[in-house]
Amino acid sequence: MKPEAVLKEVAEQTAACTRCKLQHSRKNAVPGSGSPQAEIMFIGEGPGFHENEQGLPFVGAAGKFLDELLGEANLKREDVFITNVVKCRPPGNRDPQIEELDACKYYLERQIAAINPDVIVTLGRFSMGHFILNGKISGIHGRSYWVNNRMIVPMYHPAAALHQPSLREVVKQDFRNLPGMIKKAQETRRHNPDISIPEKIEQEEEPVEDNSVEQLSLF
Repeated sequence: MKPEAVLKEVAEQTAACTRCKLQHSRKNAVPGSGSPQAEIMFIGEGPGFHENEQGLPFVGAAGKFLDELLGEANLKREDVFITNVVKCRPPGNRDPQIEELDACKYYLERQIAAINPDVIVTLGRFSMGHFILNGKISGIHGRSYWVNNRMIVPMYHPAAALHQPSLREVVKQDFRNLPGMIKKAQETRRHNPDISIPEKIEQEEEPVEDNSVEQLSLF
């Protein structure tokens, strides 16, 4: 199937999904939006109030800040793909639960396979946890890692910078590094298409440059 067809099918399936109890708090499923040919994919945590109302990801205050951050990286919404690890709103914007993350994993993996982005930016600890077992955002944000032939870049969720203004410039700088990371990921995949399962990250390592490529363990 073409990427467009897969994404359309996922959208239809999530709209009628009964895999977990989030079906009961769903007004609209929020499968994601953007380009099926995106070089970079952004994965957040879960829809909030405004997303549940509109069926689109990142349309509230955090979404407005995300648009600003995309501008820092010379990116546009229509050229990237944005989604969440869970496609329905957790009640009261609480954290997604393990069974909910497991239920939605199938949809997320289908989206990733269909789009086949060079870079995935995880926004928040739950999306980071889909790829990274033992990392902490405070220690690894903005750094790049290879997981299954794809560059993963953990970042703070935009909402975190709204709640903690001290993080605002940190998040902006991480986004400014993305163009170089995309270029590096494309070159690496072109010359080394078999780069895949990484080794365990050592949290005690000294900090490295933002554009370095490191390796992490998987779930």
